[in-house]
Amino acid sequence: MASSGLQLLGFFLSLVGLAATVAATFMVQWKLEQQGQLNTIYEGLWMSCSGNERSTCESHESLLKLPDEIQATRVVMPLCIFLSTIALIVSILGMKCTRFMDGKAESKSTTAMIGGIMFIISGLMSFIITSLYVKMIVQNFKESHHQQSVEFGMAVFVSWAGGLLTAAGGSFLSCRRCSRSSSESMSSNHLISTTHPKSNYV
Repeated sequence: MASSGLQLLGFFLSLVGLAATVAATFMVQWKLEQQGQLNTIYEGLWMSCSGNERSTCESHESLLKLPDEIQATRVVMPLCIFLSTIALIVSILGMKCTRFMDGKAESKSTTAMIGGIMFIISGLMSFIITSLYVKMIVQNFKESHHQQSVEFGMAVFVSWAGGLLTAAGGSFLSCRRCSRSSSESMSSNHLISTTHPKSNYV
């Protein structure tokens, strides 16, 4: 029962992490650049917007013209979403609260563990690529001798949170020791009941 609760906790953490990763991928506020007091440029992975009260947005037409950090993040973030989606399906098949693969406890536990490992990989990939994005922005800011007014947008923090939640949820789902202890306790209780049958004698 305890391991089933841990699996549910890990599943919902990973689900929230996946939602945060999807939201961060399509958010525009990855990088904020201030040009004067009235003009703010928001740069995302797929488009850039400028203006304060009235924002004008333009999609990135050419991939080769984009900075290296945006090109790398544009490749890895959708890959993380795809991997987490596959992990979501695999985890549902292996969770104890579902009726898939009933009667195959070992296979069910292994399937949940595989889904959890996929969540961990996806979360770490998201966290690492976001950290590299931030590192490149800081490096470009230093190379410009602090002439640019650049800040990190909300999407960076959402992506970090999504990666951490996804990896944390995956660690709960891949807790093979918890599922083993539960199955071993069930088998030991069954063994005790069969080796010590109730007597009908008075």
